[in-house]
Amino acid sequence: MTKSTGITWAAASARRLERQFLARRARTGTPVADVAAAMLGVHAQVLSAAELSVGLRADGVTRTDVRDALWPTAPLAPPAPALVKTHGPRGTVHLLPARDLPMWCAALPAIPAGSAAFPTDVRLTGEQAGQVVDAIADALDGTFLTVDELGEEVVARTGPWAGDLVMPAFQTMWPRWRQVLHRAGQCGALSFGPNRGRRVTYTRPPRFTPLPPEEASRLLVRRYLYAYGPATPQHFARWLAAPPGWAKARYAELAAAGEIEEVRFEGAPAWVAAGDTAFPDAPERDELLRGVRLLPYFDAYVVAAQPRELLFPGAAYRRALAGGQAGNFPVLLVDGVAAGVWHQRRRGRRTTVTVEPLARLTARQERELADCVERVGAVLEAAAELVIGEVTVGAHA
Repeated sequence: MTKSTGITWAAASARRLERQFLARRARTGTPVADVAAAMLGVHAQVLSAAELSVGLRADGVTRTDVRDALWPTAPLAPPAPALVKTHGPRGTVHLLPARDLPMWCAALPAIPAGSAAFPTDVRLTGEQAGQVVDAIADALDGTFLTVDELGEEVVARTGPWAGDLVMPAFQTMWPRWRQVLHRAGQCGALSFGPNRGRRVTYTRPPRFTPLPPEEASRLLVRRYLYAYGPATPQHFARWLAAPPGWAKARYAELAAAGEIEEVRFEGAPAWVAAGDTAFPDAPERDELLRGVRLLPYFDAYVVAAQPRELLFPGAAYRRALAGGQAGNFPVLLVDGVAAGVWHQRRRGRRTTVTVEPLARLTARQERELADCVERVGAVLEAAAELVIGEVTVGAHA
């Protein structure tokens, strides 16, 4: 490692890949919660993609290991889960380490809300929202409920106003209480349970004491910079879907306290955690960058790593992004940058992985790609077949 305050994209990428277990996978036996913590949460709107995000970073991990960490089973008293599936950054569903809930469930509610999404006659008041969140926590304590069962419990604990069908959703109307479902997740009142057939269930995560909100927000900035720095307040705000002014104020507070420091990143100011200015130099940098990697839908690395135009250079910006939005396509990385897209289609115990490179791969890179596809199959507990050709599936919504 070399210590420098003039940091290149290649050096930053090499360090990020190493800290994300993408340069070298975590050793066999590494807890899946450690991998999720290094990523600062695993996007899990598509659970199979979340399982791949974790499994592709850790030797020997399969989708069963991820699910066992989420919903452990035992004959009598199952242990507490190591991972929790709940609403995380940007209000989207993530897998978060249970041990990190004191930070997440204090930092996320402290982010200022944007403009109201519903008209006045539809919105919950602040008092009503608090009542609903409390009712959700109480109803889910020690049990698993579908959304309809949870709704009955919420209305019984609050009042008929919570069940008013006033929210337009998917050609139907949802009850009023559901507008704070993601808030309940971010506050630690709700998490996802295992599906009951095709129906989603919810439960209450393990009990914890949240950190003071200001402490949690500052810790989150430092954790983000460790994983994805150097980064600006604008990068941090984009990752969280937070107001840029709020993010800028958090950076200013930490800079004034000496907890973060400014560096030059590709010739422009950015920040890292105080003292964390060691970045790999050649040849270590090149060794960390070199290689072929497959990242699934909404992988944390492609969503959080900035500047996006350097991660998705040239044709990759047009092909592997959806209107500038990262994560809607699974991505082929070659030597640390996006160089194609891919898709996997499962049929029973077999899956076909179609990879569309944007440039011709060398023989070595094709061998590495075959190894990556084999690993995809191992994580998904299926036999995988590689096809190199056009991906005809569009972007995920």
